[in-house]
Amino acid sequence: MRNMTLEKIAQALGGRLYGAEGSDLSDREVQGVVIDNRQVEKDYLFIPIRGARVDGHSFIGDAFAKGVLGVLSDHVLEDAAGPYIVVKDTEQALKDLAAYYREQIDAYVIGIIGSVGKTSTKEMVASVLGQHFSVLKTQGNFNNEIGLPLTLFCIRPSHQVAVVEMGISDFGEMDRLGVMARPDMVIMTNIGQCHLENLKTRDGILKAKTEVFAHMPASGRVILNGDDDKLQQADTLGMEKHFFGLQGQEFFGSAIAGHVDHVDALLHTPQWEHAVSIPIPGEHNVYNALAATAAGTLLGLSEQEILAGIEQVETIAGRNHFIEAHGMTVIDDCYNANPVSMRASLEVLGHAAGRKVAILGDMGELGENQEMLHYQVGQVVVENGIDLLLTAGKLAGQIVRYVQEHGDKTQAIAYADKEALLADLDQHIKKGDTILIKASHFMNFTEIVKVITE
Repeated sequence: MRNMTLEKIAQALGGRLYGAEGSDLSDREVQGVVIDNRQVEKDYLFIPIRGARVDGHSFIGDAFAKGVLGVLSDHVLEDAAGPYIVVKDTEQALKDLAAYYREQIDAYVIGIIGSVGKTSTKEMVASVLGQHFSVLKTQGNFNNEIGLPLTLFCIRPSHQVAVVEMGISDFGEMDRLGVMARPDMVIMTNIGQCHLENLKTRDGILKAKTEVFAHMPASGRVILNGDDDKLQQADTLGMEKHFFGLQGQEFFGSAIAGHVDHVDALLHTPQWEHAVSIPIPGEHNVYNALAATAAGTLLGLSEQEILAGIEQVETIAGRNHFIEAHGMTVIDDCYNANPVSMRASLEVLGHAAGRKVAILGDMGELGENQEMLHYQVGQVVVENGIDLLLTAGKLAGQIVRYVQEHGDKTQAIAYADKEALLADLDQHIKKGDTILIKASHFMNFTEIVKVITE
């Protein structure tokens, strides 16, 4: 890792290096940075974090045994088995070191920001740009103040582009993420109804997410969803901006036909227009394809490269991931949920042949209007002709309440919790069903997916 010697790391963090005297260890570059001792490899740097349950400092000995070049610590160590750097706070040092490393790399960094669709947009952009460049992308949910630096540390000289998610839930977080990532390009998917407990309103969400612009270079480019009323007027601090959307934008498109496992669309750019089959269900994926098209066009990709990247994109577990099991089709979309993504997923289910079953749970962090926002999801259930609705959780029960009041063609049953739902599950589902499973991550609906598919 360029300029990541123990001596330079200590200088960047304002720390003190111990245990490297009389050797060349202080001048050797670390080969990786991790916070999990299970991921330690030879010549890595281990950064122990003090968590609510586990203190990473207790694994320093294990890290040395696995051959780390050095470790960070928030105190002087007794009988350390190798070099270490003492810093005031190791978690803050993780972020400061990521910001330092960002200065050492040449990769073009693209930040994916928004209330809904960050992961699917990230996958689409990475797939498109991967047709032309060597691309690194955020893995899993590494998009917060701990995950983002770990993603940045994975960038190597061979990577030409890094596509990173940047997720927040409060004011000031995007500012801190921006300090680390300093993106050359930002793609903003939308301003939805997420994290309202802290951000209160969509204007608050817009203010929090656009904190990133202060950390972009003057040559930075911003790609915005022009169909989002808040993003239409977003202040990009004078940076070049481009819009995508379903009509009247620089990059626009439309869904030709929706299917349960893909969507056919027509894409338009200032240079060309072309039909494309997007191998991920949901008409909302036309937006993701347009965002990737805009990024690819601005970075010089050909029409053929852009279309190939869109048509080769893959889904990931928990995000509209289709699983065939025991004669049923399961749509695993249980990584997270909010009103906008609930609508999108239910519209996907609405295209299914055979019986349509929705298993839904609570959506978190919606603030004082959380019951009404759940109740309104019931309208989407009815509009999409869902045959059976099962819910778990107190808030999700509001979805059932709407359906029972307005949807005479949908059978709807509310359970107090996931365990009660699972106890009755066998009597509700059968071969031929298409089953959508969706809730916020804290509901742990992956357990329902496993019960049905294993």
